Amino acid sequence: MFNLKLKNLRLLNQMIIFKSKFYFFKIQRKNLKIFKYFDDRRIGSIPRIFLTSIFVIFSFYSVPAIISFTDKQRLNNKEFQNNSKAILAYTLNKKNNGTSADENLNEKDLLIDIFSLNDLETDTVRLNASTITQLFEDTDYKLDDVRETKLVKPVALTLLPAEIKMIESTKKRKEFFIQIVLPLVLKENNNIRLDRKMLFSIINKSNNTQLEKKWLEKKYKQYGVNSKDLSVLKVRMDEVPVSLAIAQAAKETGWGTSRFAQEGNALFGQWTWSGEGLKPKEADENKGHKVMKFNVLQASVRAYQRNLNTHPSYENFRLARAQFRDAGKKLDSIVLSQFLDNYAETGNQYVEVLQKIIKQNNLKDFDDAKLLPSSIELESLI
Repeated sequence: MFNLKLKNLRLLNQMIIFKSKFYFFKIQRKNLKIFKYFDDRRIGSIPRIFLTSIFVIFSFYSVPAIISFTDKQRLNNKEFQNNSKAILAYTLNKKNNGTSADENLNEKDLLIDIFSLNDLETDTVRLNASTITQLFEDTDYKLDDVRETKLVKPVALTLLPAEIKMIESTKKRKEFFIQIVLPLVLKENNNIRLDRKMLFSIINKSNNTQLEKKWLEKKYKQYGVNSKDLSVLKVRMDEVPVSLAIAQAAKETGWGTSRFAQEGNALFGQWTWSGEGLKPKEADENKGHKVMKFNVLQASVRAYQRNLNTHPSYENFRLARAQFRDAGKKLDSIVLSQFLDNYAETGNQYVEVLQKIIKQNNLKDFDDAKLLPSSIELESLI
């Protein structure tokens, strides 16, 4: 499609040049007749200079206009596509995109735990904002306490309330959104932390049991490590800073008010071309991407982390995170956000927005937060 437009554009340029030459020839012939007319009447070179000056001035102003018109046509025909924001679009689209062997991933293997989580709770009830607020009060779940104690109550909501957009106070709406998303992010980070503990246990052993080998095979598939390289798996299987995840969720959903968040539990605006999703209103019904839809919020968070941990666009993000780990340093969301310029078409501007959200809302206060065990988890331990 783009090549066809480019050919049309070249043809347009050729026509403009041809017409310019044609008109120049006509003007030249006309000028010759005029000059002959002047010569017959013995009128000097002043008319010649005058006509030549008019032609030069005309060319001086018309050529930039033609170039500007050509550039506008080329820019209007250019199609921008944000492949990195797609949830593993290179697998959903069945395209290689020039990636290495480890990035030719199997969609079913990569997302099987996300699909299974998505299918667990299809009959969930959407609580309204006032009920959720009361739930937070009953469980004594306050962000000020979290900032001080670093302990988060295990209040796991499956859907966003529709009334969140009606909360007039910007501060209250933001705090309400953070209270909902924070436990979800911490839960996924906990899962990854347990997996890393298991992985390091396996790495440090000379011989592994059949159960451990089976677990490794599963994780290789989930993280798209076709080479079965433990060092690659270690880099990919890691947490996303809480403050960074919350900032991206806030940016992508307008603090929980977007249509994609409300109708599809899409907290991170991930794209799909073949999966189930919501069509952007301005997009062609039969063309382009959809925003991936989830039955529960937790599945959206897991898919987001899997995206950052496997997509080739975020390889530098993962390498920078690994450097923090190797140096024994705490993950810094401000530094790591610099490597997410591919997440949106706005590039560095998107990174600046994320950093602004993190700083203005003191989101780094939650990076050290711990999720308290739920009653179900406590019962299983007993």
